[in-house]
Amino acid sequence: MIVRVLLFELVCCGIVLLSAGEAAAQSSAEEKLRALIIDGQNNHDWKTTTPLLRRALESSGRFTVEVATSPPEGKDMRGFRPKFADYDVVVSNYNGDRWSAATEKDFDAYVSGGGGFVAVHAANNAFPEWPDYNRMIGLGGWYGRTERHGPYVYLDDSGKLVRDTSPGPGGHHGPQHEFQIRVRDREHPIMRGLPPVWMHTKDELYDQLRGPAADMHILATAYSSPEYNGTGRHEPLLMTLQYGNGRVFHTALGHADYSIGCVGFITTLQRGAEWAATGKVTIDVPKDFPTAKKSSSRD
Repeated sequence: MIVRVLLFELVCCGIVLLSAGEAAAQSSAEEKLRALIIDGQNNHDWKTTTPLLRRALESSGRFTVEVATSPPEGKDMRGFRPKFADYDVVVSNYNGDRWSAATEKDFDAYVSGGGGFVAVHAANNAFPEWPDYNRMIGLGGWYGRTERHGPYVYLDDSGKLVRDTSPGPGGHHGPQHEFQIRVRDREHPIMRGLPPVWMHTKDELYDQLRGPAADMHILATAYSSPEYNGTGRHEPLLMTLQYGNGRVFHTALGHADYSIGCVGFITTLQRGAEWAATGKVTIDVPKDFPTAKKSSSRD
């Protein structure tokens, strides 16, 4: 009789433990953030870089990722209408034809209503004539951007923000090279725990970016050296923006596979996407993060 009671209790205990384990697993799955990457057109190699962006997000253990690919350049865009509201954060690896008016309205409502948005590298080239998009990303370049799109924004040698409203084109970079990233706000959740200066792998160093730059906060800059046909100024490359109730993380890094492989890029992408989705950052800084003198890459 005693043996039967003990067996019964052990079975019940096992059921409770199993149920608790299943609940924990379900809870863990529910805690993952839903991310959507937009691609399909870009003057960069999106077919190579989108899988790397996806892997970078998924490897954090914080995201599930889906991809929405637009029709090719010049094709009818009316059928391209992702359900942005189904996701916690949208990551743009897109630079191409304008979306339909309905899709643009959906996206504006999504971000302004509290959705998270991450603009990666050439996504800041996109949609120069879409005013709301320019406000979302703060700064952009190329495709006819000039002073009419907003001031050229940079930091002077003392770290003071300069909004240069003089006439001129928006968007430029010299030859690709490794360069140092300098953190400008070490207390922001995305940047907290990162070294004050770190070496980024070979990439395009965007400079002379222009835009409304409203509700924009610069997280990190890089010095655009005249040695590489640069401006001789400290150019904003990582920034956050508030758009309505939505949070935007804008990284101008990430030109190619070797740029995205930088542990600094991967880490700031992960943390920036989490912040855009939730306003908080729980993803740790990895041990292989680059130093001020040496870059660090993952295959």
